[in-house]
Amino acid sequence: MSAGVAILFVIFALIGAPLFAIFGGAAMVLFHNLPNTSIMGAANDVFSEKFADSPLLVTIPLFTFAGYLMAESGTPHRLVQLSRAWFGWLPGGLAIVCLVASAFFTTFTGGSGITIVAIGGLLYPALLYDRYPEKFSLGLITSGGSLGLLFPPSLPIILYGVVAGVQIEKLFLAGIVPGTLTVVALSVYAVYTGKKMKMKREPFQWGAAFKVLGVAKWEVLLPVVLLGGMYSGLLRIHEAAAFTAIYTLVIEVWIYRDVSFTKDLPRIIRDSMTLVGAILAILATAIGFTSYLIQARVPMMILDMMSSVITSQVMFLICLNLFLIVVGMLMDIFSAIVVVVPLIAPIAERFGVDPYHLGIIFLLNLEIGYLTPPVGLNLFISSFRFEKPITTVYRSVIPFIALLIVALGLTTYVPQLSTWLPDVVYGAGATEVTPLGGPGGQPGVAPTLNELGGGPTAEQPAPDEGTGGGLDELEGEGGTKDSTGGGGLDELEHETGGGGAKGSTGGGGLDELEHETGAGGANDAAPR
Repeated sequence: MSAGVAILFVIFALIGAPLFAIFGGAAMVLFHNLPNTSIMGAANDVFSEKFADSPLLVTIPLFTFAGYLMAESGTPHRLVQLSRAWFGWLPGGLAIVCLVASAFFTTFTGGSGITIVAIGGLLYPALLYDRYPEKFSLGLITSGGSLGLLFPPSLPIILYGVVAGVQIEKLFLAGIVPGTLTVVALSVYAVYTGKKMKMKREPFQWGAAFKVLGVAKWEVLLPVVLLGGMYSGLLRIHEAAAFTAIYTLVIEVWIYRDVSFTKDLPRIIRDSMTLVGAILAILATAIGFTSYLIQARVPMMILDMMSSVITSQVMFLICLNLFLIVVGMLMDIFSAIVVVVPLIAPIAERFGVDPYHLGIIFLLNLEIGYLTPPVGLNLFISSFRFEKPITTVYRSVIPFIALLIVALGLTTYVPQLSTWLPDVVYGAGATEVTPLGGPGGQPGVAPTLNELGGGPTAEQPAPDEGTGGGLDELEGEGGTKDSTGGGGLDELEHETGGGGAKGSTGGGGLDELEHETGAGGANDAAPR
């Protein structure tokens, strides 16, 4: 019966049914066929402090609204000018400008697709004008779109924390070093290309650099003030989200005056809240679906099966990386988080993987999946935006994928890259890391479920009726429970059909993504 239900809902997904409807419908049908259980427990979870009553839920609309404001303003242009003034003197300087500006922009907008449209639209012609090879330029723009996903306050980081039940502030810190590593890896390749091709270098001028910094100072100050407020204890995460929304509104509407209060702001509010509604609907129904998985002991059955095949943490991480890259190719990042994280989090803990380390591995894999042929989403966005054959885009990203895989390998097998900064800020032991030999100090040996005290047996009774599943019940299977939060932008439209928006001042271009995402924006002129 369960296999038939799974096939039916896969068919619904392929024909374009909304993701929240698939989650909700699957949960109702599966609960109906699970003996001695009730969906009422999952419903209670939705309306409890685990979701609807959580004070941290407000961070999702606040960060999303701030991201849309920046995407619709002149922020992309100012970031490009700032990066060019400070990094243009390096070999391959314009390519480094592209990477830095893309990472910063994606961090606050939360969408790699809109970064390709906005930043790429500005820099791709400039790269060609400076005689960078077309293949290199196209691969650089396409790869740069997802670089900012590991930096705070990126929406995927926040959403991962919500679903996995880990502390958002620690997850923010965990992503900084691996995120910097990915930017540095691609920047080294940019410098190599610049030297090899003998690209023109712009002389560094202190006066011009500080002049551009003065123009963009309000946007440059945002991450400094935001992170400083959070880690000094002055702002909790939901207060930081409110500060970000108000700060962005003030600078874009009244200081830079890129966004009209009467003409543009109502549309931006409508479009950003359309995305928020889609995210919340998916999260709410995902709780019900996750409740079924927990009560049916699906993660434990998967672990039992894996324990007989995978005997070490090293082997588990190899399999996990391969699996997640495929997931990143086939699913947008929001769908991947709500579907896959509840399954892998308890399994990863059984193999001794730190929960914050796991989060960074997960997101970095999805960054790479976005670029991986044949169906990585960013490949099609670049092909559409720059009017290039998809096979040309495939070839252009191969060197960048190789470098990102090297960064992924370092991040995966040097867990201190993810755990060092949280330990420094919160004290040693804030995140525990089991050595890569295997859990429990048994190098190379994965314990069985019964040895761990958590395995299902034939004698175990089914969960009591009314027992709530929910995301937080992953604690009982090896998950962790901390505070949560939210914020971000646009790629969920691939699954939800959420509303795009069209930028009024050169920073937006959201509607151009409709061709690939099926989003219905304020302006419906984009080709279908």
